[in-house]
Amino acid sequence: MKYSRLTKEQFEEMNQEFSTFLATQTIDKAEWDKIKTEKPEVAEQELDVFSDLVWEGVLGRTEYLEHFSKNHIFLFHCFETYVQSIVLKSLVPEVDFLTKEGLQWLSDNMFTDTIEMKTGKKEFTEDRNASIFGLIQQGAFLSDGQLYKQINSIIES
Repeated sequence: MKYSRLTKEQFEEMNQEFSTFLATQTIDKAEWDKIKTEKPEVAEQELDVFSDLVWEGVLGRTEYLEHFSKNHIFLFHCFETYVQSIVLKSLVPEVDFLTKEGLQWLSDNMFTDTIEMKTGKKEFTEDRNASIFGLIQQGAFLSDGQLYKQINSIIES
């Protein structure tokens, strides 16, 4: 397995897609129920293969990621061969970006000396999707890129 298995909830949400996936392998509901009972290891493999297919699709379309911690915000823009980042750091230890108040504080203090802002670029050293998946495993989540675009447009002007 290249990535991680989808959760039970994710499988439930993708029930129709999973049924279609099984159908492409000529496995109907009765056959699937039989496999789960008689060959659980084969059923596990099918779940893993489907999970990897879903992850490949999602990661292949990923453009923006965000990762928030108490005093840092990491914003990523993913390209084909590299990722650009904007890192915001609060120099006021009491600020917590994981709260609504912390985000309001950020908005009010974005371009003051209480916020350290760094930009960077990193070439993907491994497979693009594997690199993005690594960021997700570290706590990043998919985003529409709105915050990245807003800050980047100010930086570039």
